[in-house]
Amino acid sequence: MVFTSPIRLWLLPSAVVLAAMGVWGSLRYSHLPERIPKHIGAGKVDAWTGRSVGSAFLLVFVYAAVTLLMAGTAELTLRVTPRDEMPATDAAPFAVAASSSVNRPGSRESARRIARSLLLLNTSVGVSLLIGCGILWRSTSDPEVSAWLLAAMTVPILAGTVLTVVAALGDRKR
Repeated sequence: MVFTSPIRLWLLPSAVVLAAMGVWGSLRYSHLPERIPKHIGAGKVDAWTGRSVGSAFLLVFVYAAVTLLMAGTAELTLRVTPRDEMPATDAAPFAVAASSSVNRPGSRESARRIARSLLLLNTSVGVSLLIGCGILWRSTSDPEVSAWLLAAMTVPILAGTVLTVVAALGDRKR
């Protein structure tokens, strides 16, 4: 899929986060212990796995996939015909026809706001995963994890979600 110019520009922060994850992981990989965290529970690592490229870079691969999904969604949001550009029907010549199966943005500007907020949410997800990489790529096999980790990983996602919801609700009001 070839992305439109606004999408490429709005993807830049996500690309920077993804590149930072990849470079950081590449630099840390040779220093990782033979066992790395597989699952982090309440304040400790409760499952371990052997060091491999797949296990060490899982969060990077997940973020790359999420970025492609969010970029595709943002691109499709920009390509959908907004409600204010829909043709009138014979049954309602002065009303705007809207398909009930498509939740359309109200205008081109609304579509841009929603697409931009989706990509900002994606960057927020990347920042959260970057924090998780800090635990995954430690050079010690210490099972203890700081209590602030869950909050530190949740706050960026919540902030991005709030901005996305605000953009969507703003579209509904207009």
